[in-house]
Amino acid sequence: MSAQPAGWFDRVDAFEYRFCVRLNIACERALVLHLFRAVSRLGDGVFWYALMAFLALAWGPMGRLTALEMLLAGGVGLALYKALKHRLVRERPYITHAAIRAGTRALDRYSFPSGHTLHAVSFTVVAVAHFPVLAPVLVPFALLVAASRVILGLHYPTDVLAGATIGALLAAGALALG
Repeated sequence: MSAQPAGWFDRVDAFEYRFCVRLNIACERALVLHLFRAVSRLGDGVFWYALMAFLALAWGPMGRLTALEMLLAGGVGLALYKALKHRLVRERPYITHAAIRAGTRALDRYSFPSGHTLHAVSFTVVAVAHFPVLAPVLVPFALLVAASRVILGLHYPTDVLAGATIGALLAAGALALG
């Protein structure tokens, strides 16, 4: 592990703090908390693995290619985001700020980048590139996954933005290879 890059995250955390608190307050409503917990849990992989299996089994060779591209983007994404988290060591908002509570448990300690968002974006981009008919379901779900990370106090908006950017780049790479 290394120290945070020259205090950059400290300055960004301070800038994003109020926005995070405002979104996190929504967790005081049981319906909001349960909705975003469920979305986050599905974003852990359950939804995406089921989608890959469905595509591979139901949509023939193109479905199998799509699932393979999703697996490629996901595997590279997993390795990349874990390496970044352990190198950049940005603490999660609920750890750094007492006013922010964790709406669900975190899968690991560090915050930057959001792996949930990285995977939601990469899987959505790959799937929709091959099957545009899935966009009305996948795009809103990916956006909910991204929002859930900040609302549940697990990530800062820049974590989510970085995850989305990396996810889009990985999807582009997987599509170029496919």
